[in-house]
Amino acid sequence: MPVITNIEDLKRIYQRRVPRMFYDYAESGSWTEQTFRDNCSDFDLIRLRQRVAVDMSGRSTASQMIGQDVAMPVALAPVGLTGMQHADGEIKAAKAAEAFGVPFTLSTMSINSIEDVAEATSKPFWFQLYTMKDEDYVSRLIQRAKDAKCSALVITLDLQILGQRHKDLKNGLSAPPKLTPRTIANLATKWRWGIGMLGAKRRHFGNIVGHVKGVSDTSQLNAWTTEQFDPTLDWGKIEKLMDQWGGKVIFKGIMDAEDAKMAAKLGADAIVVSNHGGRQLDGALSTIRMLPAIMDAVGGQTEVFLDSGIRSGQDVLKALALGAQGTMIGRAFVYGLGAQGQQGVSTALEVIQKELDTTMALCGERKVTALGRHNLLVPEDFGGRWQD
Repeated sequence: MPVITNIEDLKRIYQRRVPRMFYDYAESGSWTEQTFRDNCSDFDLIRLRQRVAVDMSGRSTASQMIGQDVAMPVALAPVGLTGMQHADGEIKAAKAAEAFGVPFTLSTMSINSIEDVAEATSKPFWFQLYTMKDEDYVSRLIQRAKDAKCSALVITLDLQILGQRHKDLKNGLSAPPKLTPRTIANLATKWRWGIGMLGAKRRHFGNIVGHVKGVSDTSQLNAWTTEQFDPTLDWGKIEKLMDQWGGKVIFKGIMDAEDAKMAAKLGADAIVVSNHGGRQLDGALSTIRMLPAIMDAVGGQTEVFLDSGIRSGQDVLKALALGAQGTMIGRAFVYGLGAQGQQGVSTALEVIQKELDTTMALCGERKVTALGRHNLLVPEDFGGRWQD
């Protein structure tokens, strides 16, 4: 077994084991991928303040996210097609998250269904909702999440129109995939992945196929999905979805202080500062750059989480020290899943927690809840001088 010391180690194994089209699906952004790159690199601009002669015993990374106890303030973000990264991927990621003590978020565009994950786990998970034109389907989907006892609805706000991702188009990644000779040749080299997929519970979108009129198999799926994302989504429609759900709601995709204020006004239990991992609006600022302005706008009115670009426990610490109450990881856990299945997700979480704990101690803190700006050295112009 290889020695895993950081998330990059898992990524290298992941790249070897998973077909190129699914690796590229995770490891890409839209257009020039500027925002995709900045999400990670902007974390490096922030430095840490080392403190000494401080009692570092009895440390704890435990916290809460929307009132839920967590082993560390890190949730597994919703990632579409997770079940194509590894057989039964959503089930295995959910089980790893449950065992570790952090939230798991199931995507609308998952391979394993809500019911599959609920059957395989014993604790409530979060469900992420894409708003579709088919209102009857959306209503039934929300009810299915209620029936599965999901503890929060994560409404994604930044996918009304799909950002163009060049790699997906060139790889023929659609629903179902358009296999090219190059793709077939690559699939043939990933025998470990292929053997696993032969025994997978599902190989199509489990929350959609069989639940939408006229979509009974994958051959009918592409036409439906390409037409369904709702470009008319507005705050009024979001409020109606909140009323339908009736439970805790998290808004994902907030990148502007005014939008954050509106989310808080509507009563969101939390917002996620997210640019969809750089997969939507290329040229937008990184999430870590936007976080301080959003904290200034709504800090104390609603919980603020951050995703996009987190690859280490130090990244988690920097987000928390800038005011976020929690974070979400997507690619970091997908690397682990593709590399080593459920154990790989557990390893990714262990790596991040160890980095968070050690860095916290060297910054002179014993509790993750005590982190703040006093632990950081932030460039004076980190937010940038931008003209409207």
